[in-house]
Amino acid sequence: MISAEELTGAALWARVLPADELERARRGIVVRAYARGAYLCHRGDVLDGWTGVMSGLLKLGSTLSTGKSVTYAGLAPGMWFGEGSLLKNEPRRYEVIALRESRIAIMNRRTFDWLTLHSVAFNGFLVRQFNERLGQFIALVEHDRTLEAVSRTARNVAWLVNPALTAMDVSRIEISQEELALLCGLSRQATNGALKKLEAERLLVVERSGLRILDRASLSTHGD
Repeated sequence: MISAEELTGAALWARVLPADELERARRGIVVRAYARGAYLCHRGDVLDGWTGVMSGLLKLGSTLSTGKSVTYAGLAPGMWFGEGSLLKNEPRRYEVIALRESRIAIMNRRTFDWLTLHSVAFNGFLVRQFNERLGQFIALVEHDRTLEAVSRTARNVAWLVNPALTAMDVSRIEISQEELALLCGLSRQATNGALKKLEAERLLVVERSGLRILDRASLSTHGD
């Protein structure tokens, strides 16, 4: 069982719950470890849990019948996902893979259903999250059709430090250039070149183990 301190440190929604609702949520969550390359779920799986990233990095996407892999989003620490499948009671329409060793929190369906029925604060978070996700996937279509490598990289970085979705520090993210390349659908060389240009524009700083964010607003609209 997760502690209240760890949960509020890794979940925006937990910070706004009354004490009794937070305790109920905490008791309905387990934390599991996944190795790099492990699948949390495959497309078509039916899962009975709402999922949050405690540490590590995940890739949400799918593999087409042609064998091509498509990435929809990266999931950084503090981000939660899978509420749509639970609310609609349907199989997952995507696969989730750990890009590095990750700790994952899983809230059981009974607790999730109780919160959606009784907690105003929890439902408020879900509405805000749906809105952010809608904006992200509209932008994803734009990325694939109109944006070149630098802007695609900029917007993917901005998504990973979206303050509306993560409780973690949004001024820095631990991510390798190889991991970022996988999320952007670019080669490592193209990603490296894009990061150098974004650094020259003073939007971020490339550090040894990740990125320091200087101007998330400009990253999120890069290429407009």
